[in-house]
Amino acid sequence: MIVDSALYRDGSRVPVDCGPQELHAMRAAVRQPGDFVWVGLHQPAEHELEDVAVAFGLHPLAVEDAVKAHQRPKLEVYGDSLFLVLKTLWYVDEDDAVETGEISLFVGADFIVTVRHGQGSELQSARRYLESKESVLTHGPSAVVYAVADRVVDAYIAVVDSLQEDVDEVEASVFSDVRTRDAARIYTLKREIAEVRRAVMPLREPMRRFAYGDVDGIDDDAAPFFRDVSDHLVRAAESVDTLDALLSTAFDAHTAQISVQQNDDMRKISAGVGLVAAPTLIAGVYGMNFDHMPELHWALGYPMALGLMALTSGLLWMFFKRSGWL
Repeated sequence: MIVDSALYRDGSRVPVDCGPQELHAMRAAVRQPGDFVWVGLHQPAEHELEDVAVAFGLHPLAVEDAVKAHQRPKLEVYGDSLFLVLKTLWYVDEDDAVETGEISLFVGADFIVTVRHGQGSELQSARRYLESKESVLTHGPSAVVYAVADRVVDAYIAVVDSLQEDVDEVEASVFSDVRTRDAARIYTLKREIAEVRRAVMPLREPMRRFAYGDVDGIDDDAAPFFRDVSDHLVRAAESVDTLDALLSTAFDAHTAQISVQQNDDMRKISAGVGLVAAPTLIAGVYGMNFDHMPELHWALGYPMALGLMALTSGLLWMFFKRSGWL
């Protein structure tokens, strides 16, 4: 499904006498140096992408990767064209879940094809931004690569910020005085952070290469823009590592607190057993019914036995209370 396609000349969108589906005619309209075509697709079927591949001479291996849409972020060079894969992320706070999508970019000297899968990081806003920034759009397809990468990385920052809020909640819960069950949520957050890591970490090398002008086909004058994207990506990567370490520490603390709570429970149970054991011992002795027992026929023997039980239990209660067992 082609969402939008346009011809750009000198940083401006140029009207052409062909529809968005007439890709061969649109590419034939590229006549001046600096002209390029931007075709945007959303979840295209295999035959739809093959039509685009024929019109722009895309490499079949790259086309296959774009159709499957289960690739790790990467940059590949096929002759005089580039193939860049970006993972898109967005956060569902109700489920503590990071959802993922994918954007594939085919970059040539006079064209760029963007293939988007999933609901994250729509590209219409990036197109509108570039069309309002003539000075940026004059960099050609490199400007589109920058704008798309910038949107994707900004979404990473937003996801990391949302994860930071949830990690703060977990820390507050773990170190609160209330008994909580945080292990399941900690595991869920660590799993989602791993998802973010799989999107962020592999992308650092392509952005670094763009930032230092190490890639043929990317305008050298666009390097400062990619340095900004690379800085944001490094920030996201560092935040991911920090959050993962914080969750590991929180899980260790949670486990330690469970052990402490279990020890407290055992002390209280032991203290309760001690409070019951002393009166039981006294009652057991006086319940053996031997003929020759002290106080057996004494009128005050029964009150004395009850008083001895109460006194023993009281002394034990005071001892356990001062020891912190109760």
